[in-house]
Amino acid sequence: MFKRLNRMQIALTIPEHGDANAAAAVQELLGGKFGEMSTLNNYMYQSFGFRNKKKFKPFYDLVASITAEEFGHVELVNNSINLLTRGVTFTGDPDITPMQNGLNKRNTYQFIATAQTALPGDSMGKSWSGDYVFNSGNLVLDLLHNFFLELGARTHKMRVYEMTDHPTAREMIGYLLVRGGTHALAYAKAIEIATGVDVKKMLPVPDLSNEKFDYAKPFIEQGLDNILYTWSDTDYKDINKIWKGTNPETGQPLKVIEGTPEGAPIPDLDDLPEEFAPGIDRDDYERIAKKLMENL
Repeated sequence: MFKRLNRMQIALTIPEHGDANAAAAVQELLGGKFGEMSTLNNYMYQSFGFRNKKKFKPFYDLVASITAEEFGHVELVNNSINLLTRGVTFTGDPDITPMQNGLNKRNTYQFIATAQTALPGDSMGKSWSGDYVFNSGNLVLDLLHNFFLELGARTHKMRVYEMTDHPTAREMIGYLLVRGGTHALAYAKAIEIATGVDVKKMLPVPDLSNEKFDYAKPFIEQGLDNILYTWSDTDYKDINKIWKGTNPETGQPLKVIEGTPEGAPIPDLDDLPEEFAPGIDRDDYERIAKKLMENL
C-alpha cells in the first residue's frame, strides 16, 4: 500500500509570472518517454511483478522504494508546470478575451482542458502511454533498463534546463538531476552485485557533473546525491545491502535513511475566474462551510 503525505519533496519558488512556453517544455519531463511518469510506472510494475521477493529482497526493496520516490517526482514536476502558467491570463468578462495570452502559447490545450495545470503528456502534446513500460520479468535485464531509463531522463532534464532560465523550472530540474543521478548509481551498483559488471565505465552519456548546474548545487551541498530513502517506516530496509560504500564521484559515504525526507508545503493555486476554476464563488463557499459544520 502507499501512504500519502501532504508535502512536496522540495519547496519551489512561487513566481509572480510564469512562462507558459517553458511549461510546455517541462511537460517532456513529466509525460515524455523518459519523463517521471515513465520512471514511476516502469518501477511500479516491475515491483508488482517481482518474482521470488524473499530470495532477492535487496533488489526488490530497491525497486519498490524508488517507486515511492517517483510518485513524489511526478507530483513535483506537476506543481512546477502549474506554477509556470501563473500570471499568464487575467480576470475579466468573456467579451474582453481574458485568456487571450494563452492563444499563442505552445500548449494551448493546457489552457483549454486543465485550467492551466499539468497534462499527462509530453512537450508536443502527445499523451503518456503505457507502451513506455518495460517489465520483462528478468531481474538483470530490468535493472539494466532502469539504469538506461535514468540516463535518458537525465539527458532530457539537462536539455530542458538549457532551454529555460525560469528559476522555478530550474529549481525542480536541479533537484531531479541530483536524485536521478542517485537512482542511476543505485541501479548500477545493483547490476554490479548481480553480474560483476561495472556499467558506469561505459555510461553515463553525457558525462557531465551535476556541479555544472547552479540550481543543482544546493542539493549536492545537502548531500542528497549520497542518500536513498526507504519511503517506509518499517519496510524496504535491505536496500542497505546494495546502497553502501562511497559515491564514486565525490568519495562521500552512501547512506540509507529510513522513512521520507522532511519535504515542503505544496503550493496552493489561486482561483482563476476566467477558467471557471475552482468554480465556487464566495456565496457558494459560505453555504458549503455551513453545511460541513452542521454535524459537528
